Amino acid sequence: MPTVGLFNKEGQKVGDFQLNENVFGVEINEAALHQVVVALLANKRQGTQSAKTRAEVRGGGIKPWRQKGTGRARQGSIRAPQWIHGGVVFAPKPRDYKVSVPKTMRRVAMKSALSSKVAENELIVLESLELAAPKTKDVVNILKAFEAKKTLIVTAESNENVYKSARNIQGVAVLPVNNINVYDLLKYEKVLITKDAVTKIEEVYA
Repeated sequence: MPTVGLFNKEGQKVGDFQLNENVFGVEINEAALHQVVVALLANKRQGTQSAKTRAEVRGGGIKPWRQKGTGRARQGSIRAPQWIHGGVVFAPKPRDYKVSVPKTMRRVAMKSALSSKVAENELIVLESLELAAPKTKDVVNILKAFEAKKTLIVTAESNENVYKSARNIQGVAVLPVNNINVYDLLKYEKVLITKDAVTKIEEVYA
């Protein structure tokens, strides 16, 4: 079983914490990680971009000048793409970028992401993370204690005090455990996670 240190908010080790091998000690599947990250990023796209083709631009129903005899190139409409205010040749239209990934692959990718963090000593388990009030300085001191910069903080439940304390710190994000995803786990250099959040992950993925 993988074993990591259990720390308090001051960065002091208070004991050891055993992780479930079926969740935090699996073989890393890079193919599954790649496919799930691609799907997550694709599904974030709104797909609301739109531009008008020459058929949709207002005006341009009459030839700007006669076909022959003017000495100028023949033109059929002032809304042709080569004209200023003309239509766009291959105009983008609203579309759905959704990519589906099997549930089993998502589970494999999540376990691989968590296992990679343990293997690289980038997973820090906290005994607890309770703040009396929203205070950015408190979270800054916690990050300094662990020499963490680009960090994902994972809590067992939505914690408003922690969220408000960290939201103005560049490179730091706070997520409740039920909102974590593979992309965020891989994006941040270190993951600070509470002991209760680890237990919840193991209940779902073990």
